Amino acid sequence: MATYLYKIQPVRPDMLKIGATPAEDQTVDEHFAYLERLTKQGVILLAGRTLTDEYSSFGIVIIQADNYEAARLIVQNDPVVSQRIKHAELFPFRIALKSA
Repeated sequence: MATYLYKIQPVRPDMLKIGATPAEDQTVDEHFAYLERLTKQGVILLAGRTLTDEYSSFGIVIIQADNYEAARLIVQNDPVVSQRIKHAELFPFRIALKSA
């Protein structure tokens, strides 16, 4: 298994300052359920986001996958990515230090 990190940011920056539309809220709920399911399956090691409302704010998800293509499919199937609420960047990632 290899480790990957994907970074997500809202396509519409006002989503952070003004708030999400009802459709965006629903998609974010689907996103959370998707990540929760993958976490229970041991695919996701960590997921979270910065707590600012600036354009630079972002979320990260650290995943384990067999290869880059498998990781890319996980990202593409994330509801906020597939429904274009957030754009994603995928990176190979190595954990250097981890607490027990």
